[in-house]
Amino acid sequence: MIEIKIPSPGESISEVEIANWFVAEGDIVEKDQEIAEVESDKATLTLIADEGGKIQIMAQEGDTVAVGSVACKIDTSFAGEASASSAPKEAKKEVPAEKTAPVVASESKTKNSETYKDVKISPVAKKLMEENHLSVDDVIAGIQRLSKKDIQAVVDNSGNQPVIPTQNTSISREVKRTKMTNLRKKLAARLVSVKNETAMLTTFNEVDMTAVMALRSKYQKKFVETHDIKLGFMSFFTKAASEALKLHPSVNSMMDGEEIVSPEYTDIAIAVQTPKGLMVPVIRNIETLGLADIEKELMRLANKARTGKISLDEMTGGTFTITNGGVFGSLLSTPIINPPQSGILGMHNIVERPIAVNGKVEIRPMMYIALSYDHRVIDGKDSVGFLVKMKEMIENPQKMLFGGKDPDSLLLGI
Repeated sequence: MIEIKIPSPGESISEVEIANWFVAEGDIVEKDQEIAEVESDKATLTLIADEGGKIQIMAQEGDTVAVGSVACKIDTSFAGEASASSAPKEAKKEVPAEKTAPVVASESKTKNSETYKDVKISPVAKKLMEENHLSVDDVIAGIQRLSKKDIQAVVDNSGNQPVIPTQNTSISREVKRTKMTNLRKKLAARLVSVKNETAMLTTFNEVDMTAVMALRSKYQKKFVETHDIKLGFMSFFTKAASEALKLHPSVNSMMDGEEIVSPEYTDIAIAVQTPKGLMVPVIRNIETLGLADIEKELMRLANKARTGKISLDEMTGGTFTITNGGVFGSLLSTPIINPPQSGILGMHNIVERPIAVNGKVEIRPMMYIALSYDHRVIDGKDSVGFLVKMKEMIENPQKMLFGGKDPDSLLLGI
């Protein structure tokens, strides 16, 4: 019998909450299988089975337990036993043994059988089939059985008639109560403390996204072929922020007692929405990275955050933060500073609006940007200057190669 103990998420954390068990009492697990999630006020960690065997759960979901305490025990005398219960709760589906046959992709099948010529295939599914050399025959053969739900869906929608939901006339006065997670409680406390303990102000500007959108449209295919990742908007803003922070170092500073600390590097935290709440993984030394490097690191960290695999070290030490409410449709907002940092940039939705260009009214894709800052550290001149530089570099992306300066001025030495 071995014990699986609660690991320490960080030096300052003494207890965690059992967020979710992937297995049930008495299930047989395999070595290195993920068996549970534990949640602290800063991050979510996964518990791994050190050995295979039968699970004995010692702490239930929702329980708050001390770091180092026993979460469960594993009876290793049952190691190696095959059991459907060793799979996660969501995956407990038995398939008749006589019908389980591996799908073998035949490379000679380049066309779909006439038998299934009427099967409609989405572009994404078709691409995936082509990449794996699969025909419709292979996919149909891989379906083990049709459920009652599958048949009923076809019956209900026969003749391509739209399914019209019936109106729900019942009236409910019930109230649902959900216990706050440690992560949510910590986030709430931090937001309140920021409002109470900083002299926070917000300044705004707007950016014409025409140049960046044209650049993405022109080079997206080549960028993907070269770097195996799509070119998004966030890498442009992150790189531009790094260059603007060099020109306005006070925005990259923070208070430490009676001192102001100004790092000479730019470690930018990117706010990511996850099922567990808002997390801010940090991309380090942005000043040394290209757009492709930023996109790859952002995807890596965002995926780890959303799946609960991110470490505490990957979310600490940022000098500045960027949050993008535009992905949810926000037109304008006032972002809240991420302490101990002194500044945070808010990106918003891109909306086509009429603006004056060289004395004429034109329709352009515009975005409002906002900088919330701690006025104890950052003066108004620097906050406004920072946003102006951001605007200049996004509207003229080539300036990012020259530290935010105009290439013509550098060429002429003026």
